Amino acid sequence: MNTQKFFLYARKSTDVEDKQVLSIEAQLDELREYATREGLDIAREFVEKKSAKIPGRVIFNEMLERIEAGDATAILAWHPDRLARNSIDGGKIIYLLDTRKIMALKFPSFWCEPTPQGKFMLNMAFGQSKYYVDSLSENVKRGLRQKLRRGEYPSLAPVGYIHNQLDKTLSVDTRYGPVIRQAFELYARGDYTLGRIGSMLEENHLLSKRGQRIHISRATFILSNPFYYGHFRYSGELYEGKYEPIVSKQLFDAVQVVMKQRGRPRRKSKTDPQAYCGLMSCATCNMMITGEYRIKRQVSGKEHYYTYYHCSKKSKVMPCPEPCIRQEALDAQISSLIQNAALPTTWAAYLFSRLETDTRESKHTLAAFVSEAHAKTEAIKLKLERLLNAYLEQDIERDVYCTEKAKLMSEKRSLEEKIARAGQSQNSWLEPMRKWVTRAADMEKIALDCNLIAKRVAAKEIFGSNLLLHDKMVEVKEPNYVANTGESIWRILSASREKMGFPSERLKLEPPPRFELGTSTLQKWRSTN
Repeated sequence: MNTQKFFLYARKSTDVEDKQVLSIEAQLDELREYATREGLDIAREFVEKKSAKIPGRVIFNEMLERIEAGDATAILAWHPDRLARNSIDGGKIIYLLDTRKIMALKFPSFWCEPTPQGKFMLNMAFGQSKYYVDSLSENVKRGLRQKLRRGEYPSLAPVGYIHNQLDKTLSVDTRYGPVIRQAFELYARGDYTLGRIGSMLEENHLLSKRGQRIHISRATFILSNPFYYGHFRYSGELYEGKYEPIVSKQLFDAVQVVMKQRGRPRRKSKTDPQAYCGLMSCATCNMMITGEYRIKRQVSGKEHYYTYYHCSKKSKVMPCPEPCIRQEALDAQISSLIQNAALPTTWAAYLFSRLETDTRESKHTLAAFVSEAHAKTEAIKLKLERLLNAYLEQDIERDVYCTEKAKLMSEKRSLEEKIARAGQSQNSWLEPMRKWVTRAADMEKIALDCNLIAKRVAAKEIFGSNLLLHDKMVEVKEPNYVANTGESIWRILSASREKMGFPSERLKLEPPPRFELGTSTLQKWRSTN
């Protein structure tokens, strides 16, 4: 009968290399039967569920400490690889054998005695276990690199995608994919904050894993993740994915531009009580012109309605002496200014004919553009191959390789999207030009109409914030800065009309007479929306 006290040790991890190893229950059953058959005295059982690839197992270290304290002098385990798969833990076992703290090691499937030959065989078993782990890790990494080259994402699918269990691929989530696309489209407009994006996602039942609302940091991660346009990052390197993108590269870039601005989007002004509020500034004190709605009641009971525009007089530096002006007189002046910026009918007809000619000619350049874009794409592919070869030959560092690869792949993706859009957007500049010509030709009709809101929109589009009110007269100031593209076009058109001496009927500036409440003519001029 063996008088040595044994510690029984059983271990199982969830790693790949342990899939064929007996479960904890099976190990305990086998070891207990072996101990009964051999007459071993089991002082205590130690059970651990942790990988042995790296040192630091709590239960294993506790067992060795009790052995050093003399609570037991032998260990019973299923195989040496259950005790150690790294050199440090294996060295501790052999050192305790050398110092005779451990007098015996028993394994049902492995022979080991505390002799030089037994220690040598044990050391070989520990080394073989470590070699198996190291080689398995390399095999896993090699397989992972191959998956990355094939464009397969080796991790959990981000929100908006789901894993297809049949063919192990990613597909767009029909429920949340459109929501992610809508988030990109809304943020690209520039009038949505990240907080509002989170609210929109919450309204569409898209929450975090804990069921909480997606906050600004998470929304930022979603909107800056290249995964949604077809590229994904893994271990700091960018790869081209073989899955359906949710957004285009163009939309993704537009979102990044808005995000880099790091400023709050401009808030839309509330609906003004009068049509021309917020359109002009005072020429004297530079304050805004506001509107005021007045009702005059006569002794006879009749009521008269008037709308006046005047300086808001908010300047704290000087009192403003500018008088007020009736809406009818102001409307006549603004209508005259709009009419002077309208595109003459003959000019519009000529521009439309030129646009048709340019449309036909642009079709001939499409083939050349596509051919050139394809050539650039092939050149980028060649650069990527050369860059990979340089990295494999260790001519460049990994950081340089990852940075340059990301640049080339981003450029390649942009070119591919341009080629895809070429057939649809070959006349992309022609359509906006055609719309502008139509808009400019309609200015004459807008000027002669009675829709004050339409006139306000037209005046804002033509003159921007360059309208001044001085002594009841509307003036157009010359900007001391470079005007934006829209304002420049209208200025050029107005200057061209004046230079060519194009005739235009000046609208009457006299205000109409006062009207009684309820007359049909009054309703025409009473619009203050």
